[in-house]
Amino acid sequence: MTNLEVRPEEALCEALGMRGPVAELHEAREVPLGGVRAMQVRRTLPQRALPMVGAWCFLDEMGPQDVDMRVLPHPHTALQTVTWPLVGDILHRDSVGSEAVVRPGQLNLMTAGHGVAHSEFTLGDAAPLHGVQLWVALPDAVADGARSFEQVTDLPVWEAPGTRATVFVGGIDGARSRARVHTPLLGADVVVDPGHDVVLPLERGFEHAVLMLGGRAAVAGVDVAPGPLLYLGDGRDEVAVRAGADGARLMLLGGEPFAHDLVMWWNFVGRTHADVAAARAAWESPDAADRFGSVVGHGPERIPAPALPNVRLQPRRRRPRPERP
Repeated sequence: MTNLEVRPEEALCEALGMRGPVAELHEAREVPLGGVRAMQVRRTLPQRALPMVGAWCFLDEMGPQDVDMRVLPHPHTALQTVTWPLVGDILHRDSVGSEAVVRPGQLNLMTAGHGVAHSEFTLGDAAPLHGVQLWVALPDAVADGARSFEQVTDLPVWEAPGTRATVFVGGIDGARSRARVHTPLLGADVVVDPGHDVVLPLERGFEHAVLMLGGRAAVAGVDVAPGPLLYLGDGRDEVAVRAGADGARLMLLGGEPFAHDLVMWWNFVGRTHADVAAARAAWESPDAADRFGSVVGHGPERIPAPALPNVRLQPRRRRPRPERP
């Protein structure tokens, strides 16, 4: 999982407190990965008005698109990567020594800590690739820790009439994933049958967001189709979903508001511009393996880091919501 933009922007994600319930649609940005003829993704995190949802700090939806994913070894710092395929199989290799194929209904979770490198390639050509890739920001206690990887295939399912939710991170009403994260989080893939209504239980202390993966639904009274991210704010115990005539498949994300400011640039997360600059310098040095390790199976092939901007970009902070009358 990587950000292949050749001119990535620096973003400072400012830690914020509780904001209360909202229902805001945030449009996706179309991003070509690896050039204009390569795979296109719809990116809804980070963006200027909404840099994070809990510790979720990056969200790409890829496909459905008839294209191969061929992402050579590249680095990460101070984050966890979450790979959630909907259609298609993806081969993951990393500098922990892992080699794992993740399939629909399975979770790949890699922890970068001080530094990790990995690659991702689709396998076969049976169907157009469709999936979601996310990053989770790590808190101070583990942001500079050891790299690790786990694949979770026995994920719990929360059920209600006409509804099934596969919980890949965190928990819904007792259905809890064993995936190890470091801040209170929720990630669930929810399928609602055509015409059904459901009330999804939420954590009042979390902020939440919904990404429609297929079909349409009214979520918290807002009509949502694939593309934009619906931000629900925090302070909710539940959210109502009414599926359209063709049903709905949606990703429900949530988490406690993150306690730390972050600077994100390319594939790096840090606390300051200097953190990111040091990570880039380490990846471009002859001794890159000292910090990031090596990914077996690719030889010297790797993705080079773009040039840092020659001036410090202004921090990108969440725009304040107008006060209620």
